[in-house]
Amino acid sequence: MRTAVLRRVFVHHCRLSRYSVGLQFRSYTMNPADAAKKAAAYAAVDNHVKDNQKLGIGSGSTIVFAVERLAQRVKNENLNVVCVPTSFQARQLIIDNQLVLSDLEITPKLDVAIDGADEVDSDLTCIKGGGGCQTQEKIVAAAADYFVVIADDRKDSKILGEKWKKGIPIEVIPLAYKSVLGKLKGLGGVAELRMAKNKAGPVITDNGNVIIDWKFDKVPDSWAETNTTLTMIPGVVETGLFINMANKVYFGMADGSVSVR
Repeated sequence: MRTAVLRRVFVHHCRLSRYSVGLQFRSYTMNPADAAKKAAAYAAVDNHVKDNQKLGIGSGSTIVFAVERLAQRVKNENLNVVCVPTSFQARQLIIDNQLVLSDLEITPKLDVAIDGADEVDSDLTCIKGGGGCQTQEKIVAAAADYFVVIADDRKDSKILGEKWKKGIPIEVIPLAYKSVLGKLKGLGGVAELRMAKNKAGPVITDNGNVIIDWKFDKVPDSWAETNTTLTMIPGVVETGLFINMANKVYFGMADGSVSVR
C-alpha cells in the first residue's frame, strides 16, 4: 500500500515538473517580431545614448524594448539622462523603469529622440500614428538634434504604402471631422474615422482629438506637397507623415541582426 502511494506521488510530481518547465520555456520564448523589435531597439540605444543627454522617448511596441535597454544602461553605467515622453504610454514606461521624467516646457531642447514607425521608405520618410500618438511624437522629434527610428524589418519599404495598408493617420479636431472627411475623399482614396475597439465611438488621442486614416489610392510625386495639402485643411491638427526628419533607421531581424540606414 505504502509503495503504491509513493509511486503515485512520484508520478504526480514528475507531471507537475514537466508542466512547470513547459511554462518557463513558453514564458521565455520570444516571437520573431518581438525579437526583431528588441534587436533594433537595443542597437539604437547602445549606439546613440550617452551620459548627460536629454532624450525623447517615443511610443509603441518597439519602444518598450528601447526603454528596457535604457534602464539597464542607466543602472549599469550610472548614466545621467532625462526623458521626455511622446504619449501617456511613454510617460508610464519612463516612470515604471524609474527613469528621470521631464517635458518640453522644462526641457525644450533634446539631444536624441528614439521612436518607432509603421513604415519607412527608401528616403527615410515615415508613416507614424498607428498608435494614435503622431502629433506629440512629431513635436518631440522636431525638438531633438538627432532623430532615430527603430522598427522590425516588416516596416522596411521602397515606397510608402507598399506594406502598410492602413493609410496615413491624421489627427483632427472633433468638430471638424465630417468636413475633413469630405476634403480627404476629394483627394482620392478612402478616408475613415478610426473607431475604438474597446469602447463605443471613435479613438480619442492624448490631445482629446479624433483620428482619420486616409488610404491614398496612388503614391504622390511629392510627399512634402501632400503633407502641406493635408495640414492646410481646416481642422487638421497633424499628420502621420514624417518627412526629412529621421536621421537614422534601425531595422531588426528575427535572428537578432540589425540593418541600418
